[in-house]
Amino acid sequence: MEIFDVTLSTLIKPVAIAATAFGILMLPGLLAAQAPTKPDASRTSASGNYLAARHAVQQRDAAAAATYFRAALRSDPKNPDLLQRAFAAALTEGDMDETFRLAERIIQINKTDRDARLVLGVRAIKNKQWQTARSNIAQSVRGPVTDLTSALLIAWTQLGSNDSKAAVETIDRLQGPDWYNIFKDQHAGLILDVANRKKDAARRFERVQKLDGTNLRVVESYGSFLSRHGAKGEALDVFQTFDKALPRHPLVTQAMAKVEAGQKLPPLVQNAQAGAAEVLYGIGAVIGRRGGEDLGLAYLQLALYLDPRHPLALLSLADLYETMKKSQLAIDMYRRVPHDSPLHRNAEIQLAANLDSLGKTDEAKDHLRKLIEENPSDLEAILMLGHIERSRKQYAECAVTYGRVIDQIKEPTRANWNVFYSRGICNERNKDWPGAEADFKKALELYPDRADVLNYLGYSWIDQGINLDEGMKMIRRAVEQKPDDGYIVDSLGWAYFRLGNYEEAVKHLERAVEIRPEDPTINDHLGDVYWKVGRQLEAQFQWSHAAALKPEPDELVKIQEKLKNGLPGDGPAAAAEQKSKPDNGG
Repeated sequence: MEIFDVTLSTLIKPVAIAATAFGILMLPGLLAAQAPTKPDASRTSASGNYLAARHAVQQRDAAAAATYFRAALRSDPKNPDLLQRAFAAALTEGDMDETFRLAERIIQINKTDRDARLVLGVRAIKNKQWQTARSNIAQSVRGPVTDLTSALLIAWTQLGSNDSKAAVETIDRLQGPDWYNIFKDQHAGLILDVANRKKDAARRFERVQKLDGTNLRVVESYGSFLSRHGAKGEALDVFQTFDKALPRHPLVTQAMAKVEAGQKLPPLVQNAQAGAAEVLYGIGAVIGRRGGEDLGLAYLQLALYLDPRHPLALLSLADLYETMKKSQLAIDMYRRVPHDSPLHRNAEIQLAANLDSLGKTDEAKDHLRKLIEENPSDLEAILMLGHIERSRKQYAECAVTYGRVIDQIKEPTRANWNVFYSRGICNERNKDWPGAEADFKKALELYPDRADVLNYLGYSWIDQGINLDEGMKMIRRAVEQKPDDGYIVDSLGWAYFRLGNYEEAVKHLERAVEIRPEDPTINDHLGDVYWKVGRQLEAQFQWSHAAALKPEPDELVKIQEKLKNGLPGDGPAAAAEQKSKPDNGG
């Protein structure tokens, strides 16, 4: 099994990896359990431990898988498959001591194992054994990602040996696809900066900033470099350009404040070990975001081995755990973000979101209230509290909470549309239609073509039998923007239903069910329109299906009544009569 071999598509296509060759993907879903378990494998037979390990893999419990594979190895210590599986599980879990022990055993059996070589090379970097690191890493190359990783890591080991010239030459010799260039110029610039080769570093930083001026680490590298070399205005320009594209990032906000105050920012990387950690973080974070969760996880664990306080690596790992629905492990990572990092408060807010996903809603809300008490103007924390209240259907509370955000916005802009939309939903669900309508209109004033708002307001109007023409126009505009959104297509079908155009309603509601077959409301709507056009058997089927999909309690009562008696005041004879009527809507 090859853990670190991955195809080029991982970096250039934002889709999940379906058929890569690295070994962790041969342990499908190793990380889905909410929290690691601590099984007792001491009383289990060798075959039992192996089967238990495979079951743990299927259940995505990395800790249990590692424990059982290690136990199975005691009975068959040279089994290469067991060794590789135990190695992958240990690395996945972040048990680096065990990972290194298993890597050494793998090398005794197979000296060319690329995964073990890379891991042992990273350990040598931490121990400042530069030549040993280079020897191991050079034997880990396989495929475009490991080609890039190995070249950059070797370059940093050469800097560790005080040979910045050789380090930059190693990077420049690397040939590959265009996306290599950002990593190559970025790390060449960082190496030259550490080596105090100012002019060469400036050229590299300037070049990579032109390639991607909204890359956070590129901006931090170049901006901090400029601040230390008498170019305060240029440094501010670099940070402000980023801030316009991605406003209020805590690291950039802090950097701008320090530069404006005349401070010189420290280098992003100050030594070879930190540089190697930056390599593993940068590539791991990109891969993790583009669908390669397992490979991204492995790289990020290695980055944190080299730099345990790396805030972005911690946040990226937490984000991966969230993607894999492992909220407790995400919480563990958020708690490791250093208190002195500008990102600590963001980590605390996300920690609350994960507490809520574990069902610890009261704890999550208390956590956020404490943050808000410490800083009443922390809009992100207030918003998260509102989102949690809304998701838990506490509509009166979330309307008030979103109102606290709106009260602090002196001049609303397009970026604020969502808070008005969110409060509008809370008001509508809380039976305050005038307040909801005003919020939806304000959201559309700020963002006139936002499909979500067009759909919600248009649907609400038609459902109430008011503003029918304008509501239909809004829903059509929403469908034009999102033709494959099942909820919006459902709105169009339901609008036709409310207007009495049942043939058009059937067409759109059938498509909505195709897109969202698991939604009870859409299935219920389709049942209603089937009844209207005289397709009673199909209507009964759709209502039964809707009831089985766990609708809201009050909706379930309505569906059950329809299953007994059909649509209120609309028996089969009436339905047949309706079917014969000409179109009267839309």
